[in-house]
Amino acid sequence: MDTTVDNSRAGSEKLSDRVQQALAVTLRGCDELIPQADWVKKLQKAEASGQPLRIKLGLDPTAPDIHIGHTVVLNKMRQLQDLGHTVIFLIGDFTTTIGDPSGRNSTRPPLTREQIEANAQTYYQQASLVLDPSKTEIRYNSEWSDPLGTRGLIQLAAKYTVARMMERNDFHDRFHAGTPISVHEFLYPLMQGYDSVALKSDLELGGTDQKFNLLMGRHLQQEYGQEPQCILTMPLLEGLDGVEKMSKSKNNYIGISEAPNTMFAKVLSISDVLMWRWYTLLSFKSEAEIAALKAEVEGGRNPKDAKVALAKEITARFHSAQAADAAEQDFVNRSKGGVPDEIAEVQVALAEGGAPLGIAALLKSAGLAASSGEGNRLIDGGGVRVDSSVVSDKGLKLPAGTYVVQVGKRKFARVTLA
Repeated sequence: MDTTVDNSRAGSEKLSDRVQQALAVTLRGCDELIPQADWVKKLQKAEASGQPLRIKLGLDPTAPDIHIGHTVVLNKMRQLQDLGHTVIFLIGDFTTTIGDPSGRNSTRPPLTREQIEANAQTYYQQASLVLDPSKTEIRYNSEWSDPLGTRGLIQLAAKYTVARMMERNDFHDRFHAGTPISVHEFLYPLMQGYDSVALKSDLELGGTDQKFNLLMGRHLQQEYGQEPQCILTMPLLEGLDGVEKMSKSKNNYIGISEAPNTMFAKVLSISDVLMWRWYTLLSFKSEAEIAALKAEVEGGRNPKDAKVALAKEITARFHSAQAADAAEQDFVNRSKGGVPDEIAEVQVALAEGGAPLGIAALLKSAGLAASSGEGNRLIDGGGVRVDSSVVSDKGLKLPAGTYVVQVGKRKFARVTLA
């Protein structure tokens, strides 16, 4: 998205340098800012009063951990936090009991209280790897949702019509397809919108799939006599394949709790084209720095240099600078056919009598292949090494001893046969 500030859209008066900078930071990489003119007014008001704006992000603890695709909105929160505004990390412990119907073609089964509490324990800890914990307000929407009660919920439901609810794409499509829609699913956007009322939010962030819910918050604030929030939607990050959105189910993700070496290597595996998209959405480098780096690559610099810098930045964020340096060295060692400093130690028992073990069976027993058949296919593809030598003979049998076994570029194990 073009982040050039358009003063004609923002208002007739010339914007101060501070407001222009804040608007440019807001627009960087975003999908939509609604409405931009209102956000400019809020920034101007904050500058004049010295009162920071309240910026909200809500996440439902539907899984025990998050991947770097989830951090796109967290990165934006951190950028706005660094401008001096108050960020609110909202854990949707109440709304999770309803289940978010966004993008669903069937009713989503709600999680149990025990599952929600277990997941919520790790969410803020993981988010703190991006946000500044000392400047972050952490809240749980059960604080105001539980006391609302039946009477309050009915009064809230009266502030939105069924006709408008059915304009939502997933509800509309399911209704016309004859797919059941449970009444409780209508409550989800209402309760998420009510969060903005309770927190007096000035800006709410979310993915593009959350636009309906974010607009609900704006509508309900008006219904309750508040100045309506602006909304900022961020694109969904493409995964390692560069095509599908990052998802654990598609196995194209990088978990923020993954080992440094794995994280570093996965970033290096993305395409050169996807790399610049990741720079915009995941890096904390300024747009000027990214543009300069891109110009160097277009001028002949090896794009791998830029990719290594991105891999080190992301790895350092979720681990440490030292871990990122070590991961880089580990990757270099592997690229040269070397062995990482730390590899799994595996004990494999030989058959009675100590007869040598076939290489395919060894790969299976060591957990380096799912089956002997897969092991043979890996050997056929030249992807198996024993003590740095490529295995070309599927009939190879290894006697008792210790061997460094490598499968592909990333899998290593020190296997002791005894």
